Amino acid sequence: MSPLDIFIGYDSQEIVAYHALCQSIIDHASVPVRFTPVALGNLGGLFTRPQNALSSTEFSFSRFLTPYLSSYRGWSLFMDCDMLARADLKALFDLADDRYAVMACQHDYTPIDQIKFEGHVQTRYAKKNWSSVMLFNNARCQALTPEFVNTASGLELHQFKWLDSDAQIGALPLEWNWLVGEYDYNCGAKNAHFTLGGPYFPEYADCDYAEEWRSARGRTTFAGQNPKSAAARLEAAPALRRAS
Repeated sequence: MSPLDIFIGYDSQEIVAYHALCQSIIDHASVPVRFTPVALGNLGGLFTRPQNALSSTEFSFSRFLTPYLSSYRGWSLFMDCDMLARADLKALFDLADDRYAVMACQHDYTPIDQIKFEGHVQTRYAKKNWSSVMLFNNARCQALTPEFVNTASGLELHQFKWLDSDAQIGALPLEWNWLVGEYDYNCGAKNAHFTLGGPYFPEYADCDYAEEWRSARGRTTFAGQNPKSAAARLEAAPALRRAS
């Protein structure tokens, strides 16, 4: 069984977000997963593009190296770090459709606020937030070379202008990239995206899904006997004694 390849944007402003997201993915996963943090310090000379003043995260552009880092093979998922998985990502990978080069949640909205976390400007452009969850059919994304990612404009990258046409973009259900604070609370959201700011920032501490996120964060620091595992061992003990 091949692991699901999951690339997650890593930002020094939101380190806790990366780890909580990984934990939430593990909590729900029914198959092996393989994480790759897209962290600028790990990319060596591969990513040389200067940080853009309008970029709210360190991985605003480096995310598009995912197909290259995947050797242009198979399917890979990119996710922003400010998210909380609420369902098994295998179900998302099961939606992979070879007719498309990339698949994304195709939001059609105008951001409510002009400013988001840490005072960053909330930029507005067509296909806003499509690139925050991308399921790449890597072999069909060979236009995304390091040279192109380092030199293309932000709109060329985030509006998928590296594809021949929008017909190569498949649609994923919005539940896989549910925009917290932009969309109403949805108990069926499979992946909550704290696009305005996560519960790790004081001003967003009470946002939708915040308690679930704090629970996932708490599990990243857990050590000791897992209550569920302990109960399972106690239940199995009589059978084990009889077998011996």
